Amino acid sequence: MKRLTVLLTALTCLFAPASIASATRWAHVAAAPTCIVSLSPSATESLYAIGAGSQVQAVDSDSNYPTKGLPSKRIDPFSPSIEGISSVCKVTTVTVKGKKVITHSSKPDLVVIAYDPGGLSSGLRALGISVIVQDAPTTVSAALAQIRQLGSLSGHAATATALATSMQNQITKDIKSMPAHSTQGISAFYEIDPTLYSLTSSTFAGSLLASLGVANIADAVDSPDDAGYPQLQSEYIISSSPKIIFTADGTSVAAVSARTGWKSISAVAKKKVFVLNQDIASRWGPRLVLLMDTLTADVKSTVKK
Repeated sequence: MKRLTVLLTALTCLFAPASIASATRWAHVAAAPTCIVSLSPSATESLYAIGAGSQVQAVDSDSNYPTKGLPSKRIDPFSPSIEGISSVCKVTTVTVKGKKVITHSSKPDLVVIAYDPGGLSSGLRALGISVIVQDAPTTVSAALAQIRQLGSLSGHAATATALATSMQNQITKDIKSMPAHSTQGISAFYEIDPTLYSLTSSTFAGSLLASLGVANIADAVDSPDDAGYPQLQSEYIISSSPKIIFTADGTSVAAVSARTGWKSISAVAKKKVFVLNQDIASRWGPRLVLLMDTLTADVKSTVKK
């Protein structure tokens, strides 16, 4: 039960379905911040991609990209300390007429979060700290809007706009590159947990597959209680015999093939099981284009010529 609770909490943070409002709340920052705290792996990647990396002084425990240059200060995004966050930044001083003057206190200029546990945002705002809540987007355009928003708030608006435009162009190019095919011609199972949790076309990642003309087998068994993330039964997956299988949970091709009865599934029999990078598959920052490139290439390989 604990495993399921943790999984669903993480999914709510990472891939909000279209039926759940993805509200991005703006914060007012008077000047370009010199101390940013990012409690969102996606936001961390975006901040570094737009040139704001030197302003980031602390990140959440899951942020691991870029692989070099991240601050050593780490914060648990699911159990953060308001006091710890409020004092995480360096104290900068300068000497003016022989006297030391503090030019920046230990309080962050801006905190970016994707999950708001225990009233974290309200607690930080009560201390006068600007907070922006970037919930998981439901569309590509919403994801790109978040990148532009970070650019505006961090003082890198032009770079962020250029990045968002480049990403949109690449995603559009991928979609247009797909050869004509019947939407019933390519059925897919997208695994996000070894216990066979999946996602539907109503979710952000699912919408990427839908844009490529893929028929998602999870759509048919989704219910309102699943919030876009139904747990499928092995028998259903076998009987559906999807043409392509994606695993975004680290499950290997060999492990999928070894499951009882799965060798009869079309994707397994025809070697169309693809293992996605777990981090890239669960984030919506600048590496979103890499996920889209990968999905496009894999789906193309399945289209009958």
